[in-house]
Amino acid sequence: MADIKTRVQGLDPNIKARDIGAIVATTQNIYESISIIELRASKLNVDIKHELQGKLEEFAIVTDRIEEIQENKEQIEISKFYEKLPNPTLIAIEEFLDDKLEVTKIVSEEKEVE
Repeated sequence: MADIKTRVQGLDPNIKARDIGAIVATTQNIYESISIIELRASKLNVDIKHELQGKLEEFAIVTDRIEEIQENKEQIEISKFYEKLPNPTLIAIEEFLDDKLEVTKIVSEEKEVE
């Protein structure tokens, strides 16, 4: 699995208006489309958080006193990079509109009530 940096190359981090028709085209239901996007955004958010924590752990220095906080320029640059990433929802919308998400619809049988 590629890291988040390569997946969002060239993606505009700014919010912009979207064509509702394009979002509804795949599922024919706006609520279903939004639900799919929301699930993917939640997964991306967790992935980004774990990736950032993993990179910052490389710089972790264990000290006994709270007063000994050290700043590391590389750590600051990594943090700034992740702050500038597009919002996970924006990434999920782009993936959804570019058909990069595999959507499986689960159909449950409804039981008749007598």
